[in-house]
Amino acid sequence: MSDKFFVDTNIFVYAHDHAAGNKHERARALIDDLWNSGSGVLSTQVLQELCINLRRKTTNPLSLQETRRLLQDYISWEIVVNTAESVIEALAIELRYKVSFWDALIIQAAAVSGATVLYSEDLRDGQTFGPVRVFNPLKDVDPK
Repeated sequence: MSDKFFVDTNIFVYAHDHAAGNKHERARALIDDLWNSGSGVLSTQVLQELCINLRRKTTNPLSLQETRRLLQDYISWEIVVNTAESVIEALAIELRYKVSFWDALIIQAAAVSGATVLYSEDLRDGQTFGPVRVFNPLKDVDPK
């Protein structure tokens, strides 16, 4: 069984925002590696956030059609579907680790998928949540 790597929304956004400079290059390389290895995992929450962020928060927003084509590509990855039970579990993670609900839902999805690594810029690099360890692939990257 190969390792699984869960990817938070911010890494995907940088991978598709060409104006993000070195962060774009590093994130793009990571996404390409995960794509080629088939070891990348994301959740319905990540797809939803990516949809909004690529259309509204990047330097050069994507059109609805471009966003749809991109998301259709990502549905070939392993996707954790958030359920009512996911929400309940995320509340317990929020309480236990003192993180935001949305971060807890990401952590919950990573754990459920069996991923050992959660790539994120938002959570503290090196922090562990049970079997899941956060790794910031953009740490110490000059934004230019």
